[in-house]
Amino acid sequence: MNDFVAPPIDWAAVSPVLIVLAAGVIGVLLEAFVPARARRATQLTLTLLALVGSLVAVGLLWGRVQDGAVSVVGGSYLLTPFGLGVQAVVAICAVLGVLVVAERTTAGQDAFAPSAAAVPGTAYEDETRRAGLQQTEIFPLILFATGGMLLFPATDDLIVMFVALEVLSLPLYVLCATARRRRLLSQEAAFKYFVLGAFASALFVFGVALVYGFAGTVRLQEIVAVLADPATSPLGTMPALVVVGLLLVLSGLLFKIGAAPFHAWTPDVYQGAPTPVTGFMAACTKAAAIGALVRVLFTLANGLTPEFRHDLEVALWAVAILTMLVGTVAGAVQTDVKRMLAYSSIAHAGFLVVGLVGMDEVGSRAVLFYLLAYGLATIGAFAVVTLVRERTVTGDESPGDGPVPDDGVVLGEATRLAQWAGLGHRAPWLTAAFSLFLLSMAGIPLTAGFVAKFGVFSAAVEAGAWPLALLGVLASAVAVFFYVRVIVLMVLTPPPGRDAVAATGSTAAGEGGPEAGSSGGGTATLTGAATRTLVSRTVVTVVGSRGPAAFAIAVCAVGVLLLGILPAGALDLVGQAAQFRP
Repeated sequence: MNDFVAPPIDWAAVSPVLIVLAAGVIGVLLEAFVPARARRATQLTLTLLALVGSLVAVGLLWGRVQDGAVSVVGGSYLLTPFGLGVQAVVAICAVLGVLVVAERTTAGQDAFAPSAAAVPGTAYEDETRRAGLQQTEIFPLILFATGGMLLFPATDDLIVMFVALEVLSLPLYVLCATARRRRLLSQEAAFKYFVLGAFASALFVFGVALVYGFAGTVRLQEIVAVLADPATSPLGTMPALVVVGLLLVLSGLLFKIGAAPFHAWTPDVYQGAPTPVTGFMAACTKAAAIGALVRVLFTLANGLTPEFRHDLEVALWAVAILTMLVGTVAGAVQTDVKRMLAYSSIAHAGFLVVGLVGMDEVGSRAVLFYLLAYGLATIGAFAVVTLVRERTVTGDESPGDGPVPDDGVVLGEATRLAQWAGLGHRAPWLTAAFSLFLLSMAGIPLTAGFVAKFGVFSAAVEAGAWPLALLGVLASAVAVFFYVRVIVLMVLTPPPGRDAVAATGSTAAGEGGPEAGSSGGGTATLTGAATRTLVSRTVVTVVGSRGPAAFAIAVCAVGVLLLGILPAGALDLVGQAAQFRP
């Protein structure tokens, strides 16, 4: 006789996750049944509708969670006000991130290889490029990753949390290897992310096993009950076992937010991954991982003895100090824009940990606002990077012969900082937007970043961690250097002269000399005794946007300004969401 009774499931409470995951499954089917010519538009429409639908579902559930947490299947899915707030931030950033992913320049190219499975440099890869193939599988992968991010902070079960960790991570490993250009660098980034991510997952699972060995359960609420009364533990009082287990679980979560000493993957992955994927990953993954970290920290803090709670606070202090130090010091010496933003992300992870040291409602409110402000600035910044490209041009090697012609072949992003010199003269509005995002990351007043940093440092002071807040302020002051350096480079540094650009070509001198033909990088034509040299060289250009990236940049810029000038409405919402009801 089968006595199993299926538990009732509140499907409405799970709707933000189900909408996205169901759309991901439909997206996989579309890859098989929709004609190739209509596949990209169909996938993009489905992805945006699913993400917007998830955000609408979050809004519909907002009033419900204010009356108490919603538990589904005994806490396997536990929706609290804070968890719902994190889901809202993830959904907003995901919508903007997908707009950047969907960008195609006026040349008709996106950021993704026509066939990611092709070996770089082979004839097969050249054939796929000539055939105009499109990598539309990225949209279902983004949906699956977003579904995992939405589930990550909304569970009270460590096993379900691990499943969510893998669901969000595995698609990102694949997405990091799909860059159209610098294919080997992209695949190297994906491999590093996969290997180090596997180690982090192993640490998480091993920590869950140790906690289960102590408490006999993987539900956070039940673990708290055992911590409050260790005599109920199946193995008796074994405090060292549960402490090591919790540290391993926290290590896995700190890896996902890029906190030191688990940060080594961040610069290489941010640099090698397709730039739109980097922006999506930087904003959304950090928000989801912070949500899960708050879930674990705040729940277990209620059951820890004062001695163990103090040890946990000391560990958070050490992580915050080391993360801020690594992010600011290493970021100040970077010469690549994407690597600079990667170390900036590490520094911001340290600031977020500063806001969590008190493990109270004030800290959760500050952290939630910080995630929104950081997400908008990050997606906007990486969207700008996608439009600043290298271009090959051919022309006379003569100084001061007019502007660079708008011809030639558009290459990959111009990520070396020296290439951004004088960008303000060529694209003033784009430069203004990028400067705004950098100023927000630096925490300059009248931007969202200032309000966000003021919030996390104030939360640390209220928790009695004023030395940590002081170190955070000093780290922010150091970080201002490498943000302002880029702005000075774009606005106040003159663009390099055309004669200063590296060139290749051939020259001919003297009447009756041989013609250069088409060898080398250019051709030379003789007119009497005069010499004329045609050269091929690489210059920096700003490619035109077909709309999605420009719209995302505009929305991010407006959001950063509004959250900095008129933050009251957003602060009220995060204040409601900061109520943590485990």
